[in-house]
Amino acid sequence: MKENIYRNIYPGDINEETLGKTVRVAGFVANIRDHGGVIFVDLRDETGTVQLVSNDDTIFNHLTKESSISAEGVIRMRDEENFNPKIKSGTVEILVSKLEVLGRANNELPFEVISSVNVNEEVRLKYRYLDLRNPKVHENIKFRSEVIKFLRNKMDSLGFTEIQTPILTASSPEGARDYIVPSRKYHGKFYALPQAPQQFKQLLMVGGFDKYYQIAPCFRDEDARADRSPGEFYQLDFEMAYATAEDVYEVAEDVMYDTFTKFSDKQVSPKPFKRITFKEAMLKYGTDKPDLRNPLEIIDLTEEFKNTTFKPFFGATVRGIKVDDLASKSNSWFNEVVAFANSIGMPGIGYISVLEDMTFKGPIDKFLTAEEKSALIKKANLKEGSVLFFIANKKEMVAAEFAGQIRNELGKKLNLLDNNKFEFCFIVDFPMYEYSNEEGKYIFTHNPFSMPQGGMDALLNQKTEDILAYQYDIVCNGVELSSGAVRNHDVNIMEKAFEIAGYSKEELENRFKALYTAFHYGAPPHAGIAPGIDRMIMLLKDEPNIREVIPFPMNSGAQDLLMEAPNEITEKQLREVHIKIR
Repeated sequence: MKENIYRNIYPGDINEETLGKTVRVAGFVANIRDHGGVIFVDLRDETGTVQLVSNDDTIFNHLTKESSISAEGVIRMRDEENFNPKIKSGTVEILVSKLEVLGRANNELPFEVISSVNVNEEVRLKYRYLDLRNPKVHENIKFRSEVIKFLRNKMDSLGFTEIQTPILTASSPEGARDYIVPSRKYHGKFYALPQAPQQFKQLLMVGGFDKYYQIAPCFRDEDARADRSPGEFYQLDFEMAYATAEDVYEVAEDVMYDTFTKFSDKQVSPKPFKRITFKEAMLKYGTDKPDLRNPLEIIDLTEEFKNTTFKPFFGATVRGIKVDDLASKSNSWFNEVVAFANSIGMPGIGYISVLEDMTFKGPIDKFLTAEEKSALIKKANLKEGSVLFFIANKKEMVAAEFAGQIRNELGKKLNLLDNNKFEFCFIVDFPMYEYSNEEGKYIFTHNPFSMPQGGMDALLNQKTEDILAYQYDIVCNGVELSSGAVRNHDVNIMEKAFEIAGYSKEELENRFKALYTAFHYGAPPHAGIAPGIDRMIMLLKDEPNIREVIPFPMNSGAQDLLMEAPNEITEKQLREVHIKIR
């Protein structure tokens, strides 16, 4: 191999075993220190850091931090008082005889690279190439590479075939806004970036591929959240022919468990993961993304208050959350809980504390009858020191969601969440449909291509709101990691399922023509799921924001500040694709 003129050793490989060797190193200038006339330069690359020193300090003249340099010299021991145990090469240094500046950095940097994680995110993203030099940020991206490599090897070992699917495709109603791309050759027509490879992976099943997977980019025009990056994200997309939901659960559990145990020292839920129905999740946890590290559970108290004279509870869905040994908390502590309830849109939150003689105190004690108090003691298993919080709303789903948010807040305030655990579960038995007041009709709750439980019989004979789908999510520590389903491969069932959601047979055929047509040619039953890679890495690295594990993320406003996208294009470009800006 041809000799590298810039380096023949990496800083991370320098130690006492390399003493006396003449070497060349290359990297970035991490720091320049003048110790009473002796100049020390810290040189950094992604393998580590090494200290440079010279008998001729002029060799470091005009050097600037973050410049890219190559240096040649002899490795020697440092003076013992200058040992640095924080780095691998901390007992040695390079006595430099030659130095070349390969890429000079400006004197004024937009921020200190070593502390960039504390800098305003907008500035970090604008100069992302500098931010990526920060060791913590750099390690996140290297870690991402290792996880993806492991996932590929794991899927290969399970007999899956990696297949790439198109990026330019047709628009389809899959739950989020499409990114659309105008066509130059076909006036007035558009491509769309795929929200997921959903139809393509199903077509691969029709095409006879038994097990498909892909590290798939997905594009959705959605608003950002801490666990959702706007624009694009990546998922481990896989699909299996002649498979049931149980087959998918087994593979997903295997992949998730092995990945999380390999890349973390935290305790991971044993296989098989818990299965929780959507109905149970909304009742017990107030969300379909429950954090099972939180031991608090929500109690349905609607029946206990069916004859109440307390106006806020009359005719409402009432949920309760019991916390033991809490009655001694100060009034200010409870006021903080009330303030949180107000912040999420609740008018307030009622609560009662249980005293030594099993009597109650609290803001709503005087409104409760003796019968109601007795019923609460029995239903909530109250004891001395218990506090019972009440959440009520005329709409059942609103009451459930408010209760879920209060449960989460109490879990955080009381430090009930064990950060050394990954608690996995499957949420199953999602409703196939939900009623949209905005559209005035039933719409698909989840994936429109899911198979209804009970097949055609369910679609014909069950109430629409009672029809369940073979749909499932994987949730870990309150984060939805993936969604999947047993697919609807039967043309007749598909026609009826879409008819209930307001689509005619002609609309179904036109909007999903390829899939609809393909299912007339012996489509096998198939099922799959797609764990989100960005979210997996966010959890494994214990990062609060998903953008910390993405090489070039957009900001929360869906702008790429580095490349200045979205940006304006020329009139010529607009004319080529037959577009006029209104």
